[in-house]
Amino acid sequence: MEFYDLMHKCAEDVGLELSKDQYEKFIKYMRLLQEWNEKINLTAIVEDEEVIKKHFMDCIKAFKRDEFKKAKTLIDVGTGAGFPGLPIAIMRKDLNITLLDSLNKRVNFLNTVISELELTNVNTIHSRAEDGARDAKLREKFDIATSRAVANMSVLSEFCLPYVKVGGNFIALKGPSVEQEINDSKNAIKILGGELVDICEVTIEDTELKHNLVVVKKVKECAKTYPRKAGSITKKPLK
Repeated sequence: MEFYDLMHKCAEDVGLELSKDQYEKFIKYMRLLQEWNEKINLTAIVEDEEVIKKHFMDCIKAFKRDEFKKAKTLIDVGTGAGFPGLPIAIMRKDLNITLLDSLNKRVNFLNTVISELELTNVNTIHSRAEDGARDAKLREKFDIATSRAVANMSVLSEFCLPYVKVGGNFIALKGPSVEQEINDSKNAIKILGGELVDICEVTIEDTELKHNLVVVKKVKECAKTYPRKAGSITKKPLK
């Protein structure tokens, strides 16, 4: 039960309760992740303790921002193995969550987790981020777009901000050193209709990990020219 106590403490730190049922869902999720990871490459982090701390607790810390507690709709862009979308879904079953990923194998894994955990508030979309953002059913429809992807903020903003409704937020889960990255992306964020409002540092219990939640508010509609094609976004990031 040491993991339950640790995750419970993590949840309490952000003003949430972790029930035994939620904890059991996390453990089932972890077992599925480990099982599927032997067939398809989902994560380099596979040991129980590492999964708990570096994946689950890290994602729960998103709730340090009240936006995650108040939102009604959320899209996790480039969700991969479901981070941060699935942990957020487990913690808030009243939040309508869309997981978007470009690789069908990963989407199959996500659908299995959703089914096994009986998560009725989650759906998946198999699409590239830049294609999904041009779909009228998805464009500027979400209270929050989030991503824990490794792309820099200029690239991530172009992938994510087109999904956010005006007045909503793009919140990126980033590593410890973001200052330079933020400075380099300020103009890109402005071009895409966003405004940087906060960089919120989080620490993970029982580790030396420090991460940041970068909060960008959507203040105006995104020009129809964005997002550009994938190659352009990554090779020529907005400046």
